[in-house]
Amino acid sequence: MSYGNKSKEGLLPRYLLAIESSCDETAAAVLSHGELIKSNIVSSQVEIHREYGGIVPEIASRKHLEAISLVVSEAVERAGIGLTDIDAVAITQGPGLVGSLVVGLSFAKAFAVARGIPFTGVNHLAAHLASIFLEPDTPSFPFIGMVVSGGHTSIYRVDSMLSMELLGRTRDDAAGEAFDKVAKILGLEYPGGPVISHLAAKGDPAAFDFPRAMLPDTPLDFSFSGLKTSVLTMVRRLERDQSSLPIEDLCASFQEAVVDVLIKKLILAARNNDISEVVVTGGVAANSRLRQRLSSEASREGIKAFFPSPGYCTDNAAMVAVAGFHQLKAGIKAKVDADVYSRQFS
Repeated sequence: MSYGNKSKEGLLPRYLLAIESSCDETAAAVLSHGELIKSNIVSSQVEIHREYGGIVPEIASRKHLEAISLVVSEAVERAGIGLTDIDAVAITQGPGLVGSLVVGLSFAKAFAVARGIPFTGVNHLAAHLASIFLEPDTPSFPFIGMVVSGGHTSIYRVDSMLSMELLGRTRDDAAGEAFDKVAKILGLEYPGGPVISHLAAKGDPAAFDFPRAMLPDTPLDFSFSGLKTSVLTMVRRLERDQSSLPIEDLCASFQEAVVDVLIKKLILAARNNDISEVVVTGGVAANSRLRQRLSSEASREGIKAFFPSPGYCTDNAAMVAVAGFHQLKAGIKAKVDADVYSRQFS
């Protein structure tokens, strides 16, 4: 990326501090001159929430409070600068867990006001879509972007860094949430995505014919609750009929059903909008089966697929930095009374 040194309202930040705290990762990053990520620190709470089989919001908020100062300090130190060198802040404002978001926004406000520097509130989903611009190979505008994670499964037409239109979203469970719930049904550990992906690689994706909800009335919307229920029904039937479950085949067949739906709807959105580039972001974008099949099937359709590096798929502050820089470049700044929001934009 390469930009000029002035925005609509003056000089662009030399060093932008970005903070992400929408769920259970406390993250901070430093972006230099809108071009180079100098540091990207993520403190995960996975081990803490694993014993509960999912995220406990109250615990997540408390852990953010404990970690945020240390994470920011480490990000600044690894960037090779001092706190006084930071001249703007970008913070995830929503959607996400309210308590977690409040910790990050409160810290960002206090830091910015104390230093007399601007801050901007970033939409978490816009940040995920911006994560592709952390890579050397990037799409052109417009492109079709999909955010697929534990909390979100949505498709957007992205016309610029600041303009995107929602085309479809999940009606119930997000894809990552379905992975977690199915993992729990199968007695596997949390989070479910990585463990199911690992086991699925050894299984038969055609062993079980699980449903694919295509929703003809709203063809770009998603629904994964029926798939989850179908897995549960099959597991109960198998437990009655045999002594052990074919875990690897169940994982492979479940994963294939999710991947089928994601790919079909993403390619349909590209066709409907006459767009030849698609981007998949969010935690589930790290899934190797999804990356393999989409790259192949999109290519056959004359469509190029882009994925962020796996480290930029899960929640991180580098993606917030990219989105926040462009907002500041356009003169978009938050006020001191800015508040968080829990639901995604439409």
